[in-house]
Amino acid sequence: MDNITIRRILLKDNRELASIIRSSLQEFGANKPGTVFFDDTTDHLYELFQQPGSMYFIMENNGKMLGGAGIYPSEGLPQQTCELVKMYLRPEARGKGFSRLLIDKCIEFAKGIGYLQIYIETMPELRKAVTIYEKFGFEYLNGPLGNTGHFGCDVWMLKKL
Repeated sequence: MDNITIRRILLKDNRELASIIRSSLQEFGANKPGTVFFDDTTDHLYELFQQPGSMYFIMENNGKMLGGAGIYPSEGLPQQTCELVKMYLRPEARGKGFSRLLIDKCIEFAKGIGYLQIYIETMPELRKAVTIYEKFGFEYLNGPLGNTGHFGCDVWMLKKL
């Protein structure tokens, strides 16, 4: 993997990105109700990330999509708080530090537009991601923030910027 680029999501990315997200959730046994697996917006991420205060980054290697991650002002979150959302990579892209690059890019974006905190909802099935979030200084919460509708997530974390 020698030619890694990170760019903004494009309309043409919708189908391939939805496939990466759903196959990742299925791989880890996290394809359950109340998750993005069943969320209709997963098929329309370009449109979703036109919302002010949001950004989705696509990571590619020599033009092949490896995955992505985004920042979103999820409904009901406290003022100046955004959510790190939909961070998924193809299996061959994992374990190479790419998640860290994507999280760094998301944090940089969030700080740049004035967010003071980043929230995450995830699930125990995605343990590797949780470990990465811990290394970035995300701290566990006792319950959810906001109204994401993802009742299938039961790990909540927050990072002050």
